[in-house]
Amino acid sequence: MGHILDLDKELTGYISRLSNPQKKSLLAVIKSFLQKENHTAIDLIQYNKEIDAAMARMDSGSFVSQEDLEIEAAEW
Repeated sequence: MGHILDLDKELTGYISRLSNPQKKSLLAVIKSFLQKENHTAIDLIQYNKEIDAAMARMDSGSFVSQEDLEIEAAEW
């Protein structure tokens, strides 16, 4: 049980360091894993499409820099 808690804590640490667009991309991947009927994993083609879409958003500048995120977080 402790190992699972350690894993959850590690994931939370990494997620908190992501920008909002990165979090949205990751969330989309997680949802796609969980929404498949009969709990089947997404196929490799779909997985690669989602990764490509996330990378395209990053390449187009659709993300928040760490510096901007820190400024935004300071206002919370």
